[in-house]
Amino acid sequence: MLTMPVIECQQLSKRFRVGVKEPGFLKTVRHFFHRRYRNVDAVKDVCFAIDEGEFVGFLGPNGAGKTTTLKMLTGLIHPTAGSVRVVDHTPYQRRHEFLRQITLVMGQKQQLIWDLPAMDSLRINAAVYRVPDDQFKQRVDELSDMLNLEHLLHQPVRKLSLGERMKMELMAALLHQPRVLFLDEPTLGLDINAQAAVRAFLRQYNQRYNATVLMTSHYMADITALCKRVIVIHEGTLIHDGGLDELLERMAPHREVTIEFEREVTAERLAAFAEVESVNAESATLLVRRDELTRTLDRLLDELPVVDLTVTDPPVEKIIGQLFAGGSVSSPQVTSDT
Repeated sequence: MLTMPVIECQQLSKRFRVGVKEPGFLKTVRHFFHRRYRNVDAVKDVCFAIDEGEFVGFLGPNGAGKTTTLKMLTGLIHPTAGSVRVVDHTPYQRRHEFLRQITLVMGQKQQLIWDLPAMDSLRINAAVYRVPDDQFKQRVDELSDMLNLEHLLHQPVRKLSLGERMKMELMAALLHQPRVLFLDEPTLGLDINAQAAVRAFLRQYNQRYNATVLMTSHYMADITALCKRVIVIHEGTLIHDGGLDELLERMAPHREVTIEFEREVTAERLAAFAEVESVNAESATLLVRRDELTRTLDRLLDELPVVDLTVTDPPVEKIIGQLFAGGSVSSPQVTSDT
């Protein structure tokens, strides 16, 4: 039996009409009476589908169109062209049945009332989503236990740390037990321990409730820890939809080989084996093509005074940074595992 995707976009596009104003007082006055506009394509012909229970990373540089796409998926803005379906609803119609099945968490926005205890805000959310009292108590107990927030529920929100507030925001957003989570930078500004706690909770929630999650993040640790599949958007256009490992292998055809020597080896000598990334007195790092790795390692061990040798993949942050910088963005073809 075939199942429908929980999230599906076809040729999804969003164009904004933006006023054009030149600097200067007189030109500002002229613009007030005779406005000129230009069209900005924030999202262009984006297509993807996400099945129930998937945890998908949504990557792209600032201004790529990620947040605009999330807003169309949640019905906050109307697409200019194309179609989108989420839990078998058209998002921009904003039907109650649809809103009860989704949530949107934005790391830079807050829904909790600053001066009230968090429990009061939770009760307001429960009333909005019509969560019965017995379910409200059960879900508060369960989520507060998962997030380790039991002792903070009656504290004013303003007295909570940033990490505690973010966890409380997640609790408020999940109180109605949505099927689909849209997360926009959920660990923004958090310290390492708080980031790890939020990641652990999201993984547990996804596994326990089979929730579908689409998450944007500039912290690659979030993506590598939670997402096997990533969708990459650049300048409003989808450029990759598939496995994270596949993306890294495609964008990083080299591996880093770090070597320690018994005595100094010159960069000129090392260049005969592979591309030299760095070298100092008795150590060096080489970039070796994956398909030449075994042969190059054999040569290094046979011909040079090697004391120790380590082979690693380049850091994910470095690879993704290269993806968005310059020509490497346009060269790969769009790929899809779906």
